[in-house]
Amino acid sequence: MSTTDSTTDSTTDKAPAEAPNEDAAARAQLSTAPVEDSATAPVGIGVLGWARWFWRQLTSMRVALILLFLLSLGSIPGSLIPQTQVDAMKVAQWKKDHAFWVPAAEKLQLFDVYSSVWFSAIYILLFVSLIGCIVPRTWQFVGQLTGRPPGAPRRLDRMPAYTTWRTDKAPEEVLASAKGLLGGRRFRTEASGGSVAAEKGYLREAGNLAFHIALIVMLVAFAAGQLFKSEGGKLVLRGKGFSNTLTQYDDFKSGSLFSADDLAPFSFTLDKFDASYEKSGPQKGTARDFKAYVTYREGAAGEPKKAEIEVNKPLEVDGSKVYLLGHGYAPVISVTDPSGQVVYRDAVPMLPFDANLSSSGAVKVPDGYRNKNGDKEQLGFNAMFVPTFAGAGKGTMLSQFPDLGFPVLALSAYHGSLGMDSGLPQNVYQLNTSKMQEFKDPQGQLFKQRLLPGETMTLPDGAGTVKFEGIERWATFSVTHQPASGLALAGAVFAIGGLAASLFIQRRRIWVRAVRGADGVTVVEMAGLGRSESAKLPEELSALSAALYETAPSPAPAPPAQATTTEEEGERA
Repeated sequence: MSTTDSTTDSTTDKAPAEAPNEDAAARAQLSTAPVEDSATAPVGIGVLGWARWFWRQLTSMRVALILLFLLSLGSIPGSLIPQTQVDAMKVAQWKKDHAFWVPAAEKLQLFDVYSSVWFSAIYILLFVSLIGCIVPRTWQFVGQLTGRPPGAPRRLDRMPAYTTWRTDKAPEEVLASAKGLLGGRRFRTEASGGSVAAEKGYLREAGNLAFHIALIVMLVAFAAGQLFKSEGGKLVLRGKGFSNTLTQYDDFKSGSLFSADDLAPFSFTLDKFDASYEKSGPQKGTARDFKAYVTYREGAAGEPKKAEIEVNKPLEVDGSKVYLLGHGYAPVISVTDPSGQVVYRDAVPMLPFDANLSSSGAVKVPDGYRNKNGDKEQLGFNAMFVPTFAGAGKGTMLSQFPDLGFPVLALSAYHGSLGMDSGLPQNVYQLNTSKMQEFKDPQGQLFKQRLLPGETMTLPDGAGTVKFEGIERWATFSVTHQPASGLALAGAVFAIGGLAASLFIQRRRIWVRAVRGADGVTVVEMAGLGRSESAKLPEELSALSAALYETAPSPAPAPPAQATTTEEEGERA
């Protein structure tokens, strides 16, 4: 059995000029790329011609890949520059720090990248391009599935992989064996005209189409997620609750098509919060476990249910996810006026600023307080809290460990106007002292004091007292609603599967021809053609021909003639 492997480029969609029609049919496209994608395809003249040319360019895979690349590049500014919809305060700070670039950034809409005109244009063009690519290819692929493999060309020896041998078997027997062999290897077969045509690898094109359809699904899911998403944060004290309404959030952002009616109706109460840390070794103070125990209700009259929320293990309620983000401490503080009446009592959350939960905050008493003259005033206290204090004279007011080992609260006192009546929003963790006066100590300095739990600070001139009654915990939660996230995940899975199929499955055709020669011996030819050059095609053809050769072997050679000597001839005479 002799084998010849040609190096002809099998990706050519058209036969050479001298090839006959049947060769051209055999070499017909092994992909779903439209013939009109060719740069030499006529586009006509005038407006209609230009419109056809523009549409062909837009719906080509080349342009789709370019647009996908541009979309990726366009996302980079959205990652490097703060976005208004995400954090307006960071945008303001960025503008302050980079004043020179602000005019150009605003003109280019770099603070609102994902809703900018240029990003939307790329997004829409990519969407149209992918649809324009997929629709004609899908119909062409359906036609290939319903059609039959093309018949064998006249010259099989022109194919990239080729082999031939002679056998005593009748052509009908050889073709029947070939058809059974190829069918058993999951080839689609068609017998006609003294040959068998077979084709395999349709999943390559199916994977290619699935990949691009999955991209469209992901684009749709991304658009829906951006338009209808919502995300808000809430700090909840132990024993307090939260209801999923706009007024309950500390901060909230949403998509442009979001409506308050889209918020899932649920509520929860923080029953308990546990945190544990490494107590020794090089990892001392490192968090080991955070867990929030909550009781939640679905709907206005839902049954209470218990749940545990951990980092990266959110609570899922009616399409929304409740994530545990952080935690801290809230000293319980009470304030009395000069007459001894309690005018304020609350747990005040402190904001951590290091890994050991050294925290700062502000205590604000806006109502109910009157000074010793009977005049209404507002009180304010800058606060610093450390869960584990090193001790007086042993360094600054910083915590040595995140757990409650030696809690200390430091307060500095002011009186006057908190500025809350101006109607402007204030940071709850900062005290605006522009309209306030300091309480003075005997040395004329700002009055301040460190307190242990249970201790009381007496304000100067009989202005009242402040008591550090105890410590509560708080936890921050993020409530997110991301519609179409499941659709995006499904699109990503299908995209990976389709890409794998298009990369690792080869579309190929095999032909077997068996004809009786002039000497009565059957001549068998086998040839293969693939979409792209690959060493696997000659290997596969070799394995198929070897299997067919076992059922149709070459004829046994005739025994050689035996030589005789003159003496032997004489003896016979």
